Amino acid sequence: MKIGVLPLARATFDVDFAGQALTLMREKLAQTGHKIAGAGEMLCGPAEARQALAELRRQAVDHVLLLQLTFTDASTATAAAGLEQPLSIWAAPEPRLGGRLRLNAFCGLNLASHALSRCGRKFSWLYADPAFDVADEIDAMFTGRRAVRRLHPADAAAFAAPAGRDIVHSLRGRRIARIGEPPAGFDTCAYAASGIHGLAGVTVEELELGELFDAARAVSAGETAAIRRTAENALSGMEDVDQEQLHRSLRLKAGLDSLRRRGGYDAFAVRCWPEAFTEYGGALCGPVAMMGEAKVPCACEADVYGALSQMVLQEAAGAAVFLSDLVDLDVEDDSGVLWHCGQAPLSMRDPETEACAAVHSNRSMPLLYQFPLKPGAVTFMRISQSFNRPKMILGAGKMLKRPPAFTGTCGVVRFERGAGRVLNDIMDSGVEHHLAFAYGDHRPLLRAVAAAMDLPLLEM
Repeated sequence: MKIGVLPLARATFDVDFAGQALTLMREKLAQTGHKIAGAGEMLCGPAEARQALAELRRQAVDHVLLLQLTFTDASTATAAAGLEQPLSIWAAPEPRLGGRLRLNAFCGLNLASHALSRCGRKFSWLYADPAFDVADEIDAMFTGRRAVRRLHPADAAAFAAPAGRDIVHSLRGRRIARIGEPPAGFDTCAYAASGIHGLAGVTVEELELGELFDAARAVSAGETAAIRRTAENALSGMEDVDQEQLHRSLRLKAGLDSLRRRGGYDAFAVRCWPEAFTEYGGALCGPVAMMGEAKVPCACEADVYGALSQMVLQEAAGAAVFLSDLVDLDVEDDSGVLWHCGQAPLSMRDPETEACAAVHSNRSMPLLYQFPLKPGAVTFMRISQSFNRPKMILGAGKMLKRPPAFTGTCGVVRFERGAGRVLNDIMDSGVEHHLAFAYGDHRPLLRAVAAAMDLPLLEM
């Protein structure tokens, strides 16, 4: 076959390391005997990817392969979905060395799988290190033996119980403020206000991102100083980060508090990047961690369904919730890594470790929290729109006592069903890249909530 290759990356990640992965991937592809066409260099932006995709159309390739070298949005995947040729995506894991998350390629694969589920496009996938022998896996990808299967959720009516109805009733009338629009290519964060209200009686009010920045700039010095004292009591190393950027970051927390008082909001879904860094000049991650600890769910990337998922899980757990990315699955180690910059609530910290002030891994601005997540049982939940049908996705596992896999707030989890099965389920379900989780096993109550919300239930 003639394989058309599109190597996708973003310049904010470790492009040198991504280039090493690309070299190895192309070597393995050359060994298949297929003719390899397409871009030879990394495509580090949507415009470059569109141009390369147009070139593949002119070359009349037999199969299109996206090489997910780093995290990217799903815009190229959805554009490629319009082609007649079979489509595949290959992402490579990165070592868990305790430093920066250099590629975050699995999250990009996850984002693409959800987007393709929404447009009804079948594809094949591979998550494998090109440094090893992956010839059989590549062949399975090209021949369709690694194609996604649509997982069908079950009716949750059998789990109906008064406790589930009580939680849904408690949500009615609550308000989510969506601040800014989701980033381009983030189909995972799309929503319809009518759908949110129909599920739980929760309303959404849309605000401009500038309203948050203006509110942050307008807060008093005394309010900002009080927030800083709270952060200093929780974190070491506050003096080691850029102080002006830190001050702006802390003001974002005060800005969220101001908007909450003004609008009576119960949760937020905020477009956190790139503008918080490029236009305002401070990270939103630390303020999100503070809001989460105060049991005010705050979803980044303007993920309204993520905020709703947090609200539901928080009611079921009676505790703080973390909206996390799943950034790695290791079948051999039977574990996954949950990570999201540095925004986990402080109560999730492993008590035997120190919480530190940190900077964003890609933007080098404070304030982020940095600590490993504490060991213990955890429940995962997402109210999903995969395959354009609302459902509740539910899972469980155990957070392990492990050294930090990456900087920021992260933890290593062993899923109840095993990493291999969860890896397949993530792809086959088309679930979004944000999963809400809380400590404890809350599945019996959440099953009842799914029944009360008339949501099909998919356990994985």
